[in-house]
Amino acid sequence: MTDTAEHDELSGRLRRTETLHEHSSIPGRDIVQVRTEIPEGVASGWHTHPGEEVGYIVEGRVRMEVRDRPACELAAGDGFLIPPGTPHNALDLGPGTGVMLSTYLVDPAEALSTVLG
Repeated sequence: MTDTAEHDELSGRLRRTETLHEHSSIPGRDIVQVRTEIPEGVASGWHTHPGEEVGYIVEGRVRMEVRDRPACELAAGDGFLIPPGTPHNALDLGPGTGVMLSTYLVDPAEALSTVLG
């Protein structure tokens, strides 16, 4: 596993650990899997990814905000999908640190995450 701190603008708020990075059978796409820990009361900040994010809440409760959708509360056992390039934000509701496992189908030439100002 690799800490993605040097590769990801979100690393200042969250602890992200890359568990897998492989070429995809889809031309121009890599599959990247990341375990993210969000401390209680911390938000990821609005950001995007250059491909789909398919996620699963491993521990905790998260308020997920996705542009053009109503915000929703996710708990351990819930899955989610974020379309490519779609701004979104995750806030850990506690108690304790929330843990997510996300799989990205992304263009390897682009940064995994882009923080929005």
